[in-house]
Amino acid sequence: MNSAQRGGIVMMMLFWVLLIGLGTWWLDGGMEKILSPNAHIVQTASDGGPVTLKRNRSGHFQAPGEINGEPVTFLLDTGATYVAVSDQLAAQLGLKRGRSAWFNTANGRVQGNLTELDEVTLGGIRVNNVQGSISPGMDDNTVLLGMSFLHLLNIKIHSGEMILSLPDP
Repeated sequence: MNSAQRGGIVMMMLFWVLLIGLGTWWLDGGMEKILSPNAHIVQTASDGGPVTLKRNRSGHFQAPGEINGEPVTFLLDTGATYVAVSDQLAAQLGLKRGRSAWFNTANGRVQGNLTELDEVTLGGIRVNNVQGSISPGMDDNTVLLGMSFLHLLNIKIHSGEMILSLPDP
């Protein structure tokens, strides 16, 4: 066997090793971990202990949580006044529509309704009686976790991580 044939065999073996390695990484959720690093929040302390979130590939902080005990996906948004949900999600959660209000959004000015969220949970942080908004035209799968929730927390952003905690009593 000459050196050209050996080089071809080595290249073919290298190709298969890389293909199997990439397939294993993909099946193990490698891409999901890059796109959504907070899909499963790991809580080191219980009952209100700090929650650490990693910035996703888009530069945002997104994490699973709950509204009134129902699972949702939060997009943390310090530019949002309220915890904002879509019409469809509001109906699914059984939220009561309060007074009509106008909201300035990234997509322009829209009319929606205010609402009251009995309980909002992110990791071990649980807050009761949070003001929310029902906003038409929002993505049905994502809830904007706005300042009506976030202003109650200590927030630190450093090196691509956001650390959220309840203030000391």
